[in-house]
Amino acid sequence: MSERPELPSVEQVDTSYLEGLLGYNARRAALAVIDIFIERMAPYGLRPVDFSVLSLIRRNPGITSRQLCASLGILPPNLVGLVNALEKRELIRREPHPRDGRAMGLHLTGAGQKLAQDAERTATELESQAAGRLTPTELRTLNRLLKKVYE
Repeated sequence: MSERPELPSVEQVDTSYLEGLLGYNARRAALAVIDIFIERMAPYGLRPVDFSVLSLIRRNPGITSRQLCASLGILPPNLVGLVNALEKRELIRREPHPRDGRAMGLHLTGAGQKLAQDAERTATELESQAAGRLTPTELRTLNRLLKKVYE
């Protein structure tokens, strides 16, 4: 009867390869923040993409759907329903673009302005908590480096 060789057991997991991958680290960081973000945006009835759209409209009154798509990397068909839903909630309104007769500019309503402002305040608080282990300089560097990957 032959003896079975002893199978190895793992005492400490070696994650060094994965931790050397940008995608792995970016995803782990995103997961650490996104679940809390979704939870904190629920009282506002906002998903992350809704929040991004409202934030861009807040800072760029009159922005067009085309500009939103380009800024957020969203396909136009996906933005149509989102904009319609925000308009139905009376958070945004469409107005003719002053220079392009075919385009509509997007603007926040009074309710949209307040909601966006409150949601941004909540997001800023969350970001401060999530980045609590980083110095302000480290956070600026991290954001700058991540932007280099996707820009």
